Amino acid sequence: MIRNVIATSHAPSAIGPYSQAIGTSDLLFISGQLPIDPISGKMVEGDIGVKTDRILKNAAAIAKEAGTELNRAVKTTIFLTDLADFQEMNKAYGSHFPEAPPARSTVQVAALPLGSNIEIEFILAR
Repeated sequence: MIRNVIATSHAPSAIGPYSQAIGTSDLLFISGQLPIDPISGKMVEGDIGVKTDRILKNAAAIAKEAGTELNRAVKTTIFLTDLADFQEMNKAYGSHFPEAPPARSTVQVAALPLGSNIEIEFILAR
C-alpha cells in the first residue's frame, strides 16, 4: 500500500507530531481540524457556525491538495465541547454537504486542543 503525506499552506499546519492528512490509493484521512485561519495561524472568532465553516474550508484545501474534493467525504467525526452547539453546527455543516452527506458521528468531549470548542476529522474517497 502506498502511503503519502499530504500538506498544504492553505490549511493550518499540524500542531503536533502528525500529518495534515495521509493518502492511500483509495482514501484520504484528514487529521482533526480546528477552526484556525491558515493565514494568521490563529483561531477564528465567532459562533460555532463560523468555526464549523472555517474547519470545512480548511479540509477542502487539504482535499484539493490531495487531488480530491470535500464532497467525496465518506465519513466525518465531529467533536464538540458542548452538544448545545449541535443545531448551529449542523446548519453550517449541512451547507457544505447539500446532497448525499457523508456518514457522521458527533460526540461531546471534555476538552479540545488550544481551547477549541469544535474539531472535525474526515475520511474521503480519492
